[in-house]
Amino acid sequence: MMRDKVAAQARLWIDTPYCHQASQRGAGTDCLGLIRGIWRELCGDEPLEVPPYTPDWAEASGDETLLRAAQSCLVPVCSQATKTGDIMLFRMSPHAPCKHIAVRASETTIIHAYWGRAVVESYLVPYWQKRHAYSFAFPSLIESSL
Repeated sequence: MMRDKVAAQARLWIDTPYCHQASQRGAGTDCLGLIRGIWRELCGDEPLEVPPYTPDWAEASGDETLLRAAQSCLVPVCSQATKTGDIMLFRMSPHAPCKHIAVRASETTIIHAYWGRAVVESYLVPYWQKRHAYSFAFPSLIESSL
């Protein structure tokens, strides 16, 4: 099943060190780089060129850049029914733009990279649950389930 392939691909990135703007399994990645790398492995060439961004880009601009990019490349799914293999966007504070992105790895876990850590599989604890704003699927997931 394609959803399981997304989670399996994400698991291959576990322990990749955090590196801002990077997307190289084993060498370095940030949360967006993780999703970009999984896309390359499962879907081919990346659909968008990612412009340089600073660590505080969302706070500085207040713009929903990450959400707009997800909406243009991924397929929206019901946030309350997120499944293994779905992509989850998070707001780090209630009225801030989405700034973090992860893969739903199982019913209880997500795989993500964030500052100061490597890519990890962590529990979808209340901290993350209350920050979860949107969910998406890779287009190939939707096409393969039709």
